Amino acid sequence: MVEPAGALGLAGLRRAVTDGTAPIGDCVVTISGANVNFDRIGHIVERAELGAGEEMLLSAVIPEQRGAFRAFVEALGNRSVTEFSYRYQANSNAHLLVGLKLKSGSERDAVMAALRAANVTTEDLSRDRLAKRHLRHLSGGRSVSEDMELIYRVEFPERPGALGQFLTALDKRWNISLFHYRNHGAAEGHVLCGFQLPNDDKDALEGSLASIGFSFWEETQNPATRLFL
Repeated sequence: MVEPAGALGLAGLRRAVTDGTAPIGDCVVTISGANVNFDRIGHIVERAELGAGEEMLLSAVIPEQRGAFRAFVEALGNRSVTEFSYRYQANSNAHLLVGLKLKSGSERDAVMAALRAANVTTEDLSRDRLAKRHLRHLSGGRSVSEDMELIYRVEFPERPGALGQFLTALDKRWNISLFHYRNHGAAEGHVLCGFQLPNDDKDALEGSLASIGFSFWEETQNPATRLFL
């Protein structure tokens, strides 16, 4: 792991190869420095993937109604989701922040076209500095709904389509009021999810969660939940 300034030569060569201006034959680049601590590695990886076009960050507006989450995930197809943030606000529309892994630069246009074909209002925020540096690390706020809300942490095996499997397997009777997922490159994916229970049917909700086969824990009384969510 080299420091960012020490990798500038490699970045320049990659750009030259992409533009078709690289010298003919073998190329050698000197990279230098190891002035990187573990706290910065994750930040470097995130910025590198966005900069290289291997990830996109987008906003999406969907109807605030049951089943809209599932329809949105289906429109994304079998793409790997790196981030998914949402909080219920009692408006007619829900606003999502979503990160996606890309296999090529051309896939960006295909993603936007698929979402617009599904009547999703979307905007590419991959080059938005505020979104990259701050917004993707923010989630929370208190729901203004009067319905009872329970917060759960869910763990599932990290693989393409697993997030969609989780959403599609849930019973439609509970409105999702909070959703946060971030891919950390581990073997397990972790979701923080809020559910509105107008009929106080906690047993039925947990039965539905158990039927999916993923591990889950209630976090409604967690101090962090009570303070920020």
